[in-house]
Amino acid sequence: MHGRPRKAPTPEEQRGLAEKAAKLRSLQSQFLQNHHGKIYTKEALEITAKLLEANPEHYTAWNYRKLAVEHNLGRPEAAAGSDFIDSVFAEELRVAESALKRNYKSYGAWHHRKWVLSKGHSSTDREMRLLNLYQRQDTRNFHTWNYRRFITALKSIPAEQELQFTTDMINENFSNYSAWHNRSVLLSHLLEEKAQGYFPKEKILSEEYEFVRNALFTDPDDQSGWFYHLWLVDQTVKVDAPMLVSSWPPHDYDFSNPKDCTLDDCGFFSYTAFKYNTGKFPLVLYFSEAVEGINASTVTFEAEYDIDTNLTWTPLSTYNSVSAQAWVTHLNIPDRKINFPKAYPVKVSLGHSQGIISSSGIPYSHRSCITVYIPLHDSQKAEGQKLERILWTDENFCNLETLCQKSNSLNSVLQLRIKEEIDPTAFKWNVETIANEIAHCRELLSWSTCKIGKLTLARLLMAHGAMMVFNSPDSLSMVHFAEVLELYRSLIELDPTHSQYYKDEYSLVFLKKVILLSVNYSCGVGWGEAPLVASSIESVLGYCHQYSDSTSLSTSGCLCLRLSNLSLSRIGSVEKFLWLQMLDLSHNQLRSIEGLEAMQLLSFLNLSNNKIGSFTALDPLRLLKSLEVLDISYNEIGSHTVDTRRYLCTSPLSHTARSDWNFEEFRICNDSVTNYWEAFSLFRELNLIQLDIVGNAVADDKFKSFLHKLLPGLKWLDGEVLL
Repeated sequence: MHGRPRKAPTPEEQRGLAEKAAKLRSLQSQFLQNHHGKIYTKEALEITAKLLEANPEHYTAWNYRKLAVEHNLGRPEAAAGSDFIDSVFAEELRVAESALKRNYKSYGAWHHRKWVLSKGHSSTDREMRLLNLYQRQDTRNFHTWNYRRFITALKSIPAEQELQFTTDMINENFSNYSAWHNRSVLLSHLLEEKAQGYFPKEKILSEEYEFVRNALFTDPDDQSGWFYHLWLVDQTVKVDAPMLVSSWPPHDYDFSNPKDCTLDDCGFFSYTAFKYNTGKFPLVLYFSEAVEGINASTVTFEAEYDIDTNLTWTPLSTYNSVSAQAWVTHLNIPDRKINFPKAYPVKVSLGHSQGIISSSGIPYSHRSCITVYIPLHDSQKAEGQKLERILWTDENFCNLETLCQKSNSLNSVLQLRIKEEIDPTAFKWNVETIANEIAHCRELLSWSTCKIGKLTLARLLMAHGAMMVFNSPDSLSMVHFAEVLELYRSLIELDPTHSQYYKDEYSLVFLKKVILLSVNYSCGVGWGEAPLVASSIESVLGYCHQYSDSTSLSTSGCLCLRLSNLSLSRIGSVEKFLWLQMLDLSHNQLRSIEGLEAMQLLSFLNLSNNKIGSFTALDPLRLLKSLEVLDISYNEIGSHTVDTRRYLCTSPLSHTARSDWNFEEFRICNDSVTNYWEAFSLFRELNLIQLDIVGNAVADDKFKSFLHKLLPGLKWLDGEVLL
């Protein structure tokens, strides 16, 4: 453990271990007999005390003692006076303390001691002395720090006094992670309550930055202070309340009157009009963090025609959660006979009534009004179109720059954002503080090569850029994308153990740069290649292509974002991609597609040649009701014997399995559907007409037969026409 090599026990040690094991088995046998028989005599409790002294982590034994306490408190002696009750709880404290002498990091012993004291029959005077004893033995033991917070709350010890205690402990040893953590907990309460001497917040945080900087510059490779510094940065940059950051359709963008040319001319909307021939259209709200409480009472609508205001909102969450960053509802699309040109305006208001709160319990406090334009439904045009097989080869795509060089339509959509009333001076201290920390971090890295220092600098640079852009969208030049990406490239080489994390962060930064700065990245350049070269805002068209197929009127001209061959391992900036209908993420390093569930217009998706290892990694696809074409060929599905994510998914025994699913209907060659449960729970929710799965270990003939039966609307499977 912790790098210490194991040594083979000597024969004498083996005999001692065998004797100890025999004693434990005997005690456990007697204990279980008493437990099952609900025997709570003095002798039975003594057996349990001996067992816990030998093995403090025996949770069943601790629970038995709790049951014994409740039993004994119901005896006639308990009603006679408090001495009997005090003696019962005193014995429990003694047993817990005895177990802690054996192992002062025992979860069960500390929890049992807290349970005893919470009953209110024991004095807490001795607890601080006990804590001081154990904290001298191990100043970083998080069990004792956690128990200390519990005791100080019981004794109503002022947070200011405890904060001074953390200062003393850090001055003795600044590598005390637990002391730094306790300091962040105490300061959070003091700042939230605006306690005397701890307001304004900016003054206190500035002092804390100076305090932790001494530790960072003394030993840059010690991570304890860096984690506290990360907490300070979070306090500096975070927005207190959740915000609405994006929507589909985009706020205040009229599809019937875009600049220079219509988006239909660029293939932006042509297929969507065909796809939603049912008269329903998705409205997506995307927030800065996960929220709950989106419903007909918290989100209201105004339109020039009768609209169903009793709409059902669905959280776009893959874990069946009641909260999500993205929420969707479906609006009725009027027919062309209504007297509007191409789209009609709908005013969406939220924040005018209470009910929307973040997952951390903070209410949505911004009064937001956005106007979206819903396209009119042409049923006759939609009925006359049909979909042909999609081919993902380069020959079927034309670069959008060559077709729409004079058009600003797509750029207009990418740059749209929901406007908030912002005081230009509101974040002045925040921006200056982060800039100051960037300067100190660069100074430290001028003579130290510590990995966590480089990681912190990358985070600081991105935080500073995000605040600058938030305050003023014209401040894109202040975002140090090239430096951040170079830092992550360096970390990938310096710290191979955590290289996957750095690659994920690199991917997120890269995608953010594509959106904000529209970098023209040559094909095949990834995290290991040369630095990026920024170009004008029009260069975003370099990633956008029109699908060209003379045999299909419905999809020809459809806009596709091609992000292939970029070494991406994670998907980000999803709030900017809500307009996507066709997405090519092939030839990357994706293991997860978390985030795609927000793209409710997505109809064509290419995930071929990635590192997706299971169907549960594709779970976000279940929420994409528009998806018709999916390519997951040449991944690693079925190659891994253990899927650690599978239990996050619906199972046949789960209450989330729908009652109308007929499992026996999909029995293939005497194999039950449960053999393909992950695939069943995924594809059962989709309406695919084209699927490519070749090149995965799971894709044998039996599995393909299963898919053929499961997906009745499927026309093409691995390029072959299904009859």
